[in-house]
Amino acid sequence: MAKNQAGFFERFSNWATHTTGSSSAFILAVTIVLVWAVSGSFFDYSENWQLFINTGTTIITFLMVFLIQKAQNKDSKAIHLKLNELIAAHDGASNRMVDIEDLTEKELDQLHQFYTKLYQLAKKENSLTSSHSIDAAVEIHSEKIQIIRSRRKAPINGNAS
Repeated sequence: MAKNQAGFFERFSNWATHTTGSSSAFILAVTIVLVWAVSGSFFDYSENWQLFINTGTTIITFLMVFLIQKAQNKDSKAIHLKLNELIAAHDGASNRMVDIEDLTEKELDQLHQFYTKLYQLAKKENSLTSSHSIDAAVEIHSEKIQIIRSRRKAPINGNAS
């Protein structure tokens, strides 16, 4: 029974998200507000007239918050799964990036610092594709520095000065 209810809710939320995000829904909402505004003169702009729109919009807003959050959670999960698949399928990608959305803010900040370092090392390279991970970038950069240093120490044209 619970599985059937979950399936119904999933179908309903998909339908409601699609419907409320449509142009027709927006036009209907504008029409309701316009009809309400014009009807104010017939109801002498009474408290009941104001209460009608206030109550309606409050209830709709309350329900839409949950509907929007559900849709956002679903979209976010789908995007994360797609990105995880791309990471897993790419030989040069770091599998450490799979499921990082479960990390704390502090852990994500640390990862950001690593990728900032990767960017800084990649700026020094001639090719944007010369490294695929932080570890590889650091290793390649260290090797290049050693080569440059060894060339500086080597005599030019084989002559010792």
